[in-house]
Amino acid sequence: MSLAQSFDEIVHKRRSNRKYDPNVEVPNEVIQKSLERAILSPNSSNMQLWEFYWIQDPILKEQFTDFCLGQNAAKTAKHLVVFVTRQDYWKKRVQWHLDIIKKDINGEPTTAQQRLLNYYGKLMPLAYGTDQFGFLSFIRRTLSSIVGAARPMMRLKGRADQRVTVHKSCALAAQTFMLSIAAEGFESCPMEGFDAVRVKKALNLPEMAEINMIISVGKGTEAGIWGERHRVPFEEVVIIK
Repeated sequence: MSLAQSFDEIVHKRRSNRKYDPNVEVPNEVIQKSLERAILSPNSSNMQLWEFYWIQDPILKEQFTDFCLGQNAAKTAKHLVVFVTRQDYWKKRVQWHLDIIKKDINGEPTTAQQRLLNYYGKLMPLAYGTDQFGFLSFIRRTLSSIVGAARPMMRLKGRADQRVTVHKSCALAAQTFMLSIAAEGFESCPMEGFDAVRVKKALNLPEMAEINMIISVGKGTEAGIWGERHRVPFEEVVIIK
């Protein structure tokens, strides 16, 4: 079987399953490997502004059933993983990148190295920086308007745009995780129905951290599939220009 055929099989196998078999355990190694694969997911500027909370404590896991509003996908799950955006980690990630770049510099930086130093040392602080009065957001909007009038550019705006960026990256990691779970022969269900305030408190998360989604994992059952998979026709959602 070719790689394309294998991937096609995995994509078609992956379904959101909302009720798991209580008699079938999911080995920790499956979750471990799937999280390792999730870390390899594409993300904006390789900033990796995410954390993945693997809920193993039985008491906490039981609490999460309530936090997820009693959904069967949470109640019958063998594992729960919370995907969290960490926009507040941007300074830490910038420094991590700069340390890696500087470690490889002998003498004067090459053109490529200097470009990376500027990217993470100047552009990322401009893109992710915040302040109490919104001055940085104003500067970003002004620069975007002035420079953007002359040439194409990425429009750097306010905190809302930053949130969208980090949530997109985190969701890509969540998708990789779910595809990996399917490849390992198990099922998953991404949940958006949860009490984010209680989840954040239980995980001791700061204000700027946000819950992207909670994914349950187990061995799926027929009862956990809610009917056939229906999708809007290709011709309606794919626009060729």
